Amino acid sequence: MTDANPVGPESVGSGESEATGPKVTDKRRLDPETGAVRHARPGSGQDDVAAATVALDDVAELVQGDDVHPDTTLAADLTRDLQRLQAEYVNYKKRVDRDREMHRDLAVCNVVEVLLPVLDDIHLARQHGDLEGGPFAAIADKFDATLTKIGVERFGQPGDPFDPTVHEALMHVEAELAEGTEGTTVVQVLQPGYRMGPRIIRVARVAVADPQPDPQPDPPADPQT
Repeated sequence: MTDANPVGPESVGSGESEATGPKVTDKRRLDPETGAVRHARPGSGQDDVAAATVALDDVAELVQGDDVHPDTTLAADLTRDLQRLQAEYVNYKKRVDRDREMHRDLAVCNVVEVLLPVLDDIHLARQHGDLEGGPFAAIADKFDATLTKIGVERFGQPGDPFDPTVHEALMHVEAELAEGTEGTTVVQVLQPGYRMGPRIIRVARVAVADPQPDPQPDPPADPQT
């Protein structure tokens, strides 16, 4: 008895036959071999992955599964270590820049403190009129310009309100102050002060005076006397 539908040799191994059995689709977002982000295939129904790298939160979410490739877990750990090292480096650089500026200001203040006797002599010569013209006046002006350039400021002027944080009162005198003065006032600067930003190199040494109390009016005369 012969088969009604004989199978010819030409049908065996032909391209028309379809493979049978379960079909497995790898839907992981990271390639287990290279660790790169996979892009969704057109028409697969998955959202397109646009980022070129995976954020740390995405990596942490991916490594929570039970069937994650060890390379994916290693990549997540290395990413965390890299971000932590980067944050530590940024903090270290900020601290180094701040300390460098602080040490520079401290060095300038130490130099100016050594030069204070010279600065006081220049100040006295200017008060006595010895710097009116001549080569020494030009040198003194250049010296003052250099101090200003590096951020050193001279302070202390007659008429300033007395401030114990920036003034040192060496003399207390009686003097006529401007009308309306209510507190202790600088009337003479014996040695000017110097500062660099908020750092006081030396307080100004001054003479101060207190305002005189207003005279009391005479009482009215008694008409019976």
